[in-house]
Amino acid sequence: MKVCADSLMLVVAALLVGFTNAYLPTTSKFHPSAVANHEHTSQIQSVLEPVHRDGDVTDSIALSRRNMLRATAALSIGALVSNKASPMRAAVAATDDDVPTSLYFGVGCFWHIQHEFIEGEKNILGRDPHQFTAAAGYAGGKSTDNEGRVCYHNFQGIADYGKLGHGEVVGMTIPQSKIGDFSELYFSLFNPKTKDRVDPLDKGGEYRSLIGLPGGTKHISYPLVLAAAEKAGFQLVEGKGNDGDTLGKQIVYVYDSNKFPFYQAEVYHQYHNDFQSPPYGRAYNDLVNLALEGGRIKGTGCPDRI
Repeated sequence: MKVCADSLMLVVAALLVGFTNAYLPTTSKFHPSAVANHEHTSQIQSVLEPVHRDGDVTDSIALSRRNMLRATAALSIGALVSNKASPMRAAVAATDDDVPTSLYFGVGCFWHIQHEFIEGEKNILGRDPHQFTAAAGYAGGKSTDNEGRVCYHNFQGIADYGKLGHGEVVGMTIPQSKIGDFSELYFSLFNPKTKDRVDPLDKGGEYRSLIGLPGGTKHISYPLVLAAAEKAGFQLVEGKGNDGDTLGKQIVYVYDSNKFPFYQAEVYHQYHNDFQSPPYGRAYNDLVNLALEGGRIKGTGCPDRI
């Protein structure tokens, strides 16, 4: 009986939409956001006609007679649909969950962390060298210099990241649905015995443990980050900016990346070998040139190799 009911539902919908196509004038665009507040309507609309996703078009006019009739048809047919979760709704949710999200992680020197997150992009996301986004950088400070720069320690004293209150981090862009996976990867980078960074000789706020998310602790995926932290034995603390070292405290600061954005580090810091590990190899080091050519990293205006 369910198959028959579904078939009847689609037939009636097709007849109603056919009627509107034949007897009502066509508007320049129909945007599903006009009726998106009703879940049945959005389900039926997604079946009956293609969705226009022109990023430069925003419809703000009221529903035309044609759109109103379509909405009415969808609402009427929607009454026949079960209130239980449907595969279609699940598919939409999965798509929304995969929205690209920029975030950053820091735990000690960023050279090793970048390498590990590049491996994560490859193994978790299946990305190739032309798609890697992980870049060494700075975050968590309250200010920049007058030109908006944040730089590594340099003899000229230009925008020193330590003096500006920033920590070393690795920033990347990943699907929102993978934030939990990358959080688990992040906490695996700590020394499991000491619950500290693997390079404890680097001391100071520049090497503190920190995570940056849009909205910070209010991000929709924050519970996944919290679960990974608790599993690893860490406490998450809301960062205020210019925070001190976390060494020996088993805490990780969480920042709202909208307030405390990521600043890419100099080119010479990208895809760098780490002193704690054997050299990563020429193939890895040469990824810096590929990233430059692809525009995924760029000059920062700081003292650099370029």
